[in-house]
Amino acid sequence: MASDVKPYGSWPSPISAASLAESAIGLGELKVADGRLYWLESRPTEGGRMVIMTFGADGAPKQLTPEGFNVRTRVHEYGGGAYCVAPDGVWFANFRDQLLYRQVGDAAPQPMTPAGYRYADAVPAPGGGLIAVREDHTDPAHVKNAVVRLSGQPGDSGAVLYGDSDFVAYPRLSADGARLAWIAWNFPAMPWDATHLYVADYADGALHHRRQVAGGHDTAALEPQWSAGEHLTWISDESGWWNLYDDAGGAPRPLCPRPAEFAGPLWGLGQANYVLIGDGRIVAASREADGEALLVISNGAAHRLDSPYIAFGSLKRLDARRIAALAYSADKSAAIVAIDVETGASEELRRPSPERLALATISRAEQISFPSANGRTAHALFYPPTNDGFAAPAGELPPLIVQAHGGPTGGASPTFSLSNQFWTSRGFALVDVDYGGSSGYGRAYRKLLDGQWGVVDVEDVIAAARHLAAAGKVDPKRIAIHGGSAGGFTVLAALSQSDVFAAGGDFYGVADLEALARDTHKFESRYLDGLIGPWPAAKAVYDARSPIQHLDGFTAPLIILQGAEDPIVPPNQAHMIRDALKAKGVPVAYLEFAGEGHGFRRSENMIRAKEAELAFYGRVFRFQPADDLPPVEIENEAALG
Repeated sequence: MASDVKPYGSWPSPISAASLAESAIGLGELKVADGRLYWLESRPTEGGRMVIMTFGADGAPKQLTPEGFNVRTRVHEYGGGAYCVAPDGVWFANFRDQLLYRQVGDAAPQPMTPAGYRYADAVPAPGGGLIAVREDHTDPAHVKNAVVRLSGQPGDSGAVLYGDSDFVAYPRLSADGARLAWIAWNFPAMPWDATHLYVADYADGALHHRRQVAGGHDTAALEPQWSAGEHLTWISDESGWWNLYDDAGGAPRPLCPRPAEFAGPLWGLGQANYVLIGDGRIVAASREADGEALLVISNGAAHRLDSPYIAFGSLKRLDARRIAALAYSADKSAAIVAIDVETGASEELRRPSPERLALATISRAEQISFPSANGRTAHALFYPPTNDGFAAPAGELPPLIVQAHGGPTGGASPTFSLSNQFWTSRGFALVDVDYGGSSGYGRAYRKLLDGQWGVVDVEDVIAAARHLAAAGKVDPKRIAIHGGSAGGFTVLAALSQSDVFAAGGDFYGVADLEALARDTHKFESRYLDGLIGPWPAAKAVYDARSPIQHLDGFTAPLIILQGAEDPIVPPNQAHMIRDALKAKGVPVAYLEFAGEGHGFRRSENMIRAKEAELAFYGRVFRFQPADDLPPVEIENEAALG
């Protein structure tokens, strides 16, 4: 069909910021109890709250969580494992007060724990109550994490079963309730650096004969699960890759050794990357060199299930033949599916965000690898501008957005992202960079950022931009870089060190590493020891890497988006860089959103943030967006010319 000719960036898109926000219904935390499926859904139009869902007797989706409740825990601030289905009801953490509530049927939820504590990653305990991860904030200056037993009686804060490490996760009971497995780790390690997998006998409400099964120095063991035969399965990266192990023969043994990742970094608790299906077989999501696969593993052999989906998460056994999973595609939003482990046939059970684009309007990720500094090879996903209704004038190259993911121990994903399509459908190219330190490529690649945050990541985002410009795929004079959290730090560091970027978008990013080391929460309070160096001994390195210390390098216009109640990267970080650039005469736009923490969950703020960023790039790159956008105030706007 004939295409209208319009400059890149000004193409009308079927994705408005409003439709993006309204369709951003997240799915998470599948659970199966007594054959019944439960899950979490977000509600952007209700302040971003999370609710527990199931299927009613009529087979229709049914919301269990009443108004006034938000199922979200603040353990580690990133949460995860926010609810548990037990014989005596559904237990959940309520975000506002962080109490655990119990809900029986359609009755009103009742508070079960006292103030001052946070809970996550719980499992039903023998005889009633729960075994859970507890984070004790009764003394905010000395937060304590432990595995606890909750009696099930109102007002009980829990009896400590294990509290000898700085952090704990994955308390998992054997089928007979006689043994408990869990992982633990200590400062300065993060759970992708070094953890210990423990097992102990559980009797009379206490643990006995604790022993270490896996993990240790420079090994991260994750996700223990008990088989029906009472042996333990887990994931460990001792080979250099997160692979599966068990102790069925009385000692640890690898189950499917291969250069692939069966897990990712434990940012959120309760992750479920594999499932034991009861007959000795395992179904696992594995990130391979050619993409993600769903594998059925038996007796050391593995075969791939054919599937229309490209990524999977939250795997649970649904019945004797099927598993349930969160399934992700390249061309439509996430869904809950049931998958037949014999045939690979899948049935879509729930897709709450039905927003679908014409296939010809969807930009699909192209995996690219490119040379970076010191002979390294870096990786990224490249999305070309795509909209079958429009074409650019002859000879024009598209503007590029270089995307720096968070973490920084995170990773890019080729799964459908309406947020990415928001840009590509308007005529932007976008490259999502898996800089050194990203997950998904084995432990050695993940460790490239040790002591090198602000160096390796910056080298790689710059190399990605230069690679695409040299290939003639993007306009070298119209390259922007954006990112949130740790990605925001990479944005600021890159802008202060390079003239490759003509604009930047910093979303709740880090400007001053010293301030972050002082101000952040417990979970990440020693993260910088590995990424930068121990504080304060490495103060000189902190100063050398902090963007706020290198204002002379800033010339590119910057838009800053910040949550007013962010406990992870507090607003003072954004204020520092805003005020400094304003005083320096650099064009800078600043939007701060009341009621938002680390990331934006309210639909009205998601809309405003996206529209402001688009308007900002239109002004900087001198194109007129097709959208009717509210103005964005830019300090020192005259400097744009």
